[in-house]
Amino acid sequence: MAEEEKGFKIKDRRLFDKDGRIREEIKREPETKAEKEEGRQKSPKEKKRIPLPPVTFSSLIMSLTSSVLMHFGEIPDPITGERKVDLDLAKQGIDTIAMLKEKTRGNLTDEEQQMIDNILTELRLRYVKAVT
Repeated sequence: MAEEEKGFKIKDRRLFDKDGRIREEIKREPETKAEKEEGRQKSPKEKKRIPLPPVTFSSLIMSLTSSVLMHFGEIPDPITGERKVDLDLAKQGIDTIAMLKEKTRGNLTDEEQQMIDNILTELRLRYVKAVT
């Protein structure tokens, strides 16, 4: 054993000691660059966020409908701006809406029921036109 083995150096980085008090060496270390950046004001672009609409059954169905319309190529992809037709994904979206209709039967308001019926009818007609 001529060579000494290198061992591990363990540094306790916990904020509190075993009694629940803040450890002395942790009380306030100098701010890192990331912490300084985080404390700065947000850019004007981040400040002007549009408030999100309330989450409702209708908004879920409308979101799925928008996705189906995008797969029909009727509206552009919000990320790429391109219009691509993918009938398999459109069909999957229609089937998802139909599944939600089935699973929520008897629990929807008259307005929600009418909306989902109308949307499914319209999307199914568009699908038939697209595949023929």
